[in-house]
Amino acid sequence: MSGTGAFGDPRVLPDYASAVGRSAYLWGWPLVNLHNRRVFMQQLPAPGLLAGIVPAGPPGTLGMLRDYVRPEERIVACPNQDVAYGFGVLDAERGPSVVQVPDFGDRFWVYQAVDQRTDSFVQLGKMYDTPPGFYLLAPTSWDGTVPTGITGVFRYDTRAAVVIPRVFLDDTPRDREAITPLIDRISMYPLSEFDGSTKVVDWSQAPSYGGGDATGDQAETQWVDPETYFSVLPEVLDEVPPLPGEEALYAWFRSILAAADRDSGVAEALRQAAIDADTVVRELFEFRNYGLPAGGNWTTQRNGAAFGTDYLSRTAVGKSNIFVNTPNETSYYYQDLDNTGNRLHGANTYTVHFPAGQLPPVRGFWSLTVYNKHHFFHPNDLDRFSLGTKNQNLTYGDDGSLTLTIGGPAPSDEKQLTNWLPAPDDEFTLYLRAYWPDHTILDGTWKPPTVTLGQ
Repeated sequence: MSGTGAFGDPRVLPDYASAVGRSAYLWGWPLVNLHNRRVFMQQLPAPGLLAGIVPAGPPGTLGMLRDYVRPEERIVACPNQDVAYGFGVLDAERGPSVVQVPDFGDRFWVYQAVDQRTDSFVQLGKMYDTPPGFYLLAPTSWDGTVPTGITGVFRYDTRAAVVIPRVFLDDTPRDREAITPLIDRISMYPLSEFDGSTKVVDWSQAPSYGGGDATGDQAETQWVDPETYFSVLPEVLDEVPPLPGEEALYAWFRSILAAADRDSGVAEALRQAAIDADTVVRELFEFRNYGLPAGGNWTTQRNGAAFGTDYLSRTAVGKSNIFVNTPNETSYYYQDLDNTGNRLHGANTYTVHFPAGQLPPVRGFWSLTVYNKHHFFHPNDLDRFSLGTKNQNLTYGDDGSLTLTIGGPAPSDEKQLTNWLPAPDDEFTLYLRAYWPDHTILDGTWKPPTVTLGQ
């Protein structure tokens, strides 16, 4: 500050640093999350599969699945079983990468790419009439020449970014075979490897790497450790430029980081502040604790991957179901409670009834998924975790309505069994996806049906 040059650094009390530190933790949690994912992916020698089931690759590349993700996956909470996934990270310090888009024909597809704030910076998908081709994903700081043959360019201004292709897949052997040549033409690689030709990768032969925390039976891999949060935050502040109006916020956070460098008491106060604030983040894991009411105890959000300065939604979504698409690409409805207001529990039986003509109005697809209390799939004998557009054998009522049953014992009637979703004998969550939603979803006219206790 002007006029302070002859004085030492300002005094910062530990209690003050703690108060600011809690805000810094809640604000920066998603940014540190993506920083740590990038650092982890730097260990991989080439695109492949973590533990044989999770697509990944070193920065600038991605891995692909040819089938649905398996229930053992723990890298990303709330995966779906409607699409074949890919996953890769970008590192601005390594320069641009090229991502290939094959000709998907009539099949639904969308490529998500989010910056380190988890905000989208591309429009690549069926809803955008994106033509097949080669798309350059480049840091805003890159001033190189875009080579001939590149179809389009998208820019991001943070060091880390994430790219996730999603390609719709019917739950049939025939469609698994049909999707293979498309999947094998999806890849991402550094611009230096671009030669104008389509690279074909046999993803069935992708190498498998040690999974570490990529699989398991509990919660998502811990990408943010409160014990070390404030040792990482200074680097993250350098990696992610402030949004307009955030300059003072950055200066505020840097002031307590500087004080922590000078004073071990302040450093300890920040460490404890992160631990305390993590309790709040854990509360935001529960869908019923944030979001917009959507009727019948459902909640939703309307700024996914476009959070801007909505730090509550950014951190809550990052904790509970990170890497959501933008609302025009996908709308999400979350449910922890039944029609009586009680927590969903697999010992009970619930029904979700869609009257005739009231299925989710989409141009892509819809699905209803059961997640356990950690927001992952519940392994079951049917190997069934969701129902929706992908299922060809659902049983409809004579009036055209559709009733899905969730939890409780398996129905003995075969027709009812096709409409049944197993649930764990514990608390669980329902999650309704609407890919490429109609305007009646986006404006709130259409609402999901109530989750009713009992049949």
